[in-house]
Amino acid sequence: MQTIVFQGDSITDVGRSWEDDENRGLGYPHLVTAKLGYASPQQYRFLNRGISGNRVVDLYARIKADFINLKPDYLSILIGVNDVWHEIGAHNGVAADKFERVYTMLIEEILQAVPDVRIMILEPFVTHGTATDPHWDIFSSEVPLRAAAAKRVAEMLGLSFVPLQSLFDEAQQAAPASYWTADGVHPTVYGHEMIARAWIDTFRSMQ
Repeated sequence: MQTIVFQGDSITDVGRSWEDDENRGLGYPHLVTAKLGYASPQQYRFLNRGISGNRVVDLYARIKADFINLKPDYLSILIGVNDVWHEIGAHNGVAADKFERVYTMLIEEILQAVPDVRIMILEPFVTHGTATDPHWDIFSSEVPLRAAAAKRVAEMLGLSFVPLQSLFDEAQQAAPASYWTADGVHPTVYGHEMIARAWIDTFRSMQ
């Protein structure tokens, strides 16, 4: 049985249990688990280790317990919006250049410890919403910097990259941003379904 680990912030967490690995929250990890688990019974073990509020430095701080020790066969990471958001008000964000340096160190150390792991990096994204509109100038300029950094890390280290911003942008031709995200950051069930479909498409390409 192969192990798939989902990592990230609240967009990945979505109420997952810290005690019960069978409770993977209500977001895209849950949807991916349902689809892949149905298509390939007992072939995969699914672990959600996303933690609400995390920035890339928080992922790096728990690299041993929540990455390396799990020895995943597949690892997906979605991080970046809190590195911007936490600078607003708390002044505890992560600058774009540091974001890229830490992200690179994170991946390099994981690959050194678990050389056979296949890694998927998901692009951080943002839409208009109640959380983002009051600071739209910051979100709209800074989140793309983290997205570009995430893509560079993936390309430099030969990892799969999942573009999400364009999906959310294109989806708004069919329905407003509020249909896809609850506040500009956190996806609705429809937004999570969109992420899950992109995730599975990329996963299939990694086989």
